Amino acid sequence: MDVSYAAVDSPFGSLLAASTERGLVRLAFPEEDVDTVLERLATRLSPRIVEAPAAPQPVLRELDEYFSGQRREFEIDLDWSLIGPFGRRVLQVTSEIPYGGVLSYSEVAAEAGSPRGSRAAGNALGSNPIPIVIPCHRVLRTGGSLGGYGGGLDRKRWLLELEGALTPRLDPSR
Repeated sequence: MDVSYAAVDSPFGSLLAASTERGLVRLAFPEEDVDTVLERLATRLSPRIVEAPAAPQPVLRELDEYFSGQRREFEIDLDWSLIGPFGRRVLQVTSEIPYGGVLSYSEVAAEAGSPRGSRAAGNALGSNPIPIVIPCHRVLRTGGSLGGYGGGLDRKRWLLELEGALTPRLDPSR
């Protein structure tokens, strides 16, 4: 199996999008070390990593539409190969949270079949290899505080504000 990767523009900078023939397998934030991401893909999936001139057209189009507020649901194919069984259940529950909606870590854990596993669900969410598309930013602490996010809390807040799940802050300096 070959893994191809390319840069995708976003409001946060250049994301690295990696795909297999099954679909998008990894979406890395700009601050993630590209060499480390590619090494992990080579170790876990295939040593055949190929740089593509551009990400697959559906990935580019859907991310661009999402960031411009025109897309509420991703339809691109995903490759779940990097996700273990429990993480997959957690991320499948997360992928069903609608645009503008949120669930708590404990609600996600319960829906994934582990009602007392909110910490384990948080760990699974923290290792989500396809953030934004699998919307782990839509999971909050009980009570509504942001909790954590692999891409940073400012980015989580921005995504939730884009979707209307949070009211934008009045302070433009954030």
